[in-house]
Amino acid sequence: MQKNLNDIKAAIFFLLLHGLNFTFAQYPTIRERVMNLPNFDDRSLHYGYFIGVNSYDFKFEYEKNYYSNKNKDIEVISNTGFNVGLVGDLRINKFMNLRIEPGLYYSKRDLVYPEFSQFNNKDDQLREVKSTYIHLPLLIKISAERINNFRPFILAGVSTDFNLSSNHKNTDDNFSNVFRTEKQNINYELGLGFDFYLFYFKFSPSIRGIFSLQNEIIPDNIENSPWTGHISKMFSRGFAINFTFE
Repeated sequence: MQKNLNDIKAAIFFLLLHGLNFTFAQYPTIRERVMNLPNFDDRSLHYGYFIGVNSYDFKFEYEKNYYSNKNKDIEVISNTGFNVGLVGDLRINKFMNLRIEPGLYYSKRDLVYPEFSQFNNKDDQLREVKSTYIHLPLLIKISAERINNFRPFILAGVSTDFNLSSNHKNTDDNFSNVFRTEKQNINYELGLGFDFYLFYFKFSPSIRGIFSLQNEIIPDNIENSPWTGHISKMFSRGFAINFTFE
C-alpha cells in the first residue's frame, strides 16, 4: 500500500544527513572564488518565488475488524502534481531565517479498492482524489557556513492546507462517485536544500516531506459504506521539490 511514498520519513532524514555530511566533507578542498551577491544574506527581509513538483499519497488506519475479514489494503497510485508560490524571508541571525512560502499545490491520487461484495462493477473499485491546496507553511531555515557561492540548509516547520477540491459541502458521497475530504488540515514539514549564489539572483533547489497530522476523510452517508466504512483515519503525506528564485 502507498508504494510510491513508502518510508518517506526515512528518506528525508537520510538526505539530510547524507547531504550535509557530503557538503562538510568537501569544505577543505574548495578553493576561493569570486563571490556573487556577497551581501545578499545580510538583508533583514527579502522576497522570491518558487515553482516545483509534488507527489502525494494517503496513509490509512482501518477499523479493528477490517483485517479479521481478510481484506486487502487500499492501494494508492500517486501522480505527479505541480507547485507555484511566493517566498518571504526574515533574517534572524547569520545561520537562521524565518520563512513563509504561500503557494498553490495541485495533486491527484487514485484509490484502488479490494473487491468488496457491495461493488457492482470494476468502476466502483477506483476513486480519483484530486486536491488543489492553498498551502501556507511557516518554516525555520538553518544554513551552514557559506563557501564561495554555495550554501546547504535544512528546513523544518508547520503548515496548513485549504483544499479547494475537498467536496466537504457536497451532500453526495461515494455512492454518487464523490469522494469527500476535510477542507483544512495541519502538517509538519522537513526538508533539505542548497543555495547557489548566481550573478543576479540566488537559486535554491530543495526537497521536503509534508506529513498531515489530521484525519481528512469524511465518511459516506451510509455507515457501512465499502469506500469509507472500513477506514477510521486517513492522512496525507507527500514530498515536494521546489526551485526557488530570490
